Amino acid sequence: MKKLTFLLLIALVSIMFFSCGKKSSIVQLNGAGATFPYPLYSKWFDEYSKVHKEAKINYQSIGSGGGIKQLTEGTVDFGATDSPMTEEEQKEAESKNKTKIFHIPAALGAVVLTYNIPELDKPLNLKGKVAVDIFLGKIKKWNAPEIAEDNPNTKLPDKEIVVVHRTDGSGTTYILTDYFAKISEEWKNNVGVSKTVKFPTGQGAKGNEGVSGSVKQIPYSIGYVELIYAIQNKLQYANIQNENGEFVTPNLDAVTNAGRAMLNEMSENLTVSLVNAKGSGVYPISSYTYLLVLEKYPDPEKAKILSDFLKWALTEGQKFAKELGYSPIPQEVYQKAIEKINKIH
Repeated sequence: MKKLTFLLLIALVSIMFFSCGKKSSIVQLNGAGATFPYPLYSKWFDEYSKVHKEAKINYQSIGSGGGIKQLTEGTVDFGATDSPMTEEEQKEAESKNKTKIFHIPAALGAVVLTYNIPELDKPLNLKGKVAVDIFLGKIKKWNAPEIAEDNPNTKLPDKEIVVVHRTDGSGTTYILTDYFAKISEEWKNNVGVSKTVKFPTGQGAKGNEGVSGSVKQIPYSIGYVELIYAIQNKLQYANIQNENGEFVTPNLDAVTNAGRAMLNEMSENLTVSLVNAKGSGVYPISSYTYLLVLEKYPDPEKAKILSDFLKWALTEGQKFAKELGYSPIPQEVYQKAIEKINKIH
């Protein structure tokens, strides 16, 4: 009996020793940034964690400016942005983190001009310069001649236009203002291109979620969001005239066309502006969205999990892009992105 008791005691001590000494097998990654790709990223993190039980990925949808700031300050493991980091932002982030920052193109999406006109049952056609004048506050009513000209068989309401814009540091704002500046000297000189600009008219909302929510609630309003937010909120969105003079509906094919049109313009940093790209069937307010990662991480487990996740996202994960209204990255871009990911250590 004494021998049995002794053996049981040894077994109990062994169990306690191994239980206390065993490290958690869960590796947690924290990220923050763009709201533009949030529906896709949320799906990715959920699906990846189902297969890779050792990984838990948290993401805060706070806008591109917030993602760049948090990555720079070292409070997250990765950031996300629709507007590439400026040279100054990248230098500061690399200096503080003591390593290179990589832009990894994750998917392509469309910024759409979404509106709430209860009387309409078909999409509006909008020239880019007409859209600029709406956001400048120069075109004030929905039945203005400039809008009516391109919508001859549509009865437009005699209602004031309410502009809704972003208040936070936003890659979506950067994409829209980049487009506006390319087609309007007035916008370029007086408002500019940035993640945060002072809009001449309208009211503000936070995030793609906030803008789509405001447009849904305010009759005769217009705002700008990533395509999936308009679809999910059952909002109307305009066909935009491209450089070829075509009024193009924002969809996967039209965004893919924009990406392919600018393949030769992509920088070594894997960044490129797609707005106002030339070519037939191109949607002119298209953009890549990027994940921002470090080349070198203090924690080897985090580096391993993040590298594996990125490879999964750019292969298996791309099927979810199509399901959620984003366009997969071109094969040529995938190959260049993998070269960057292989350097993460």
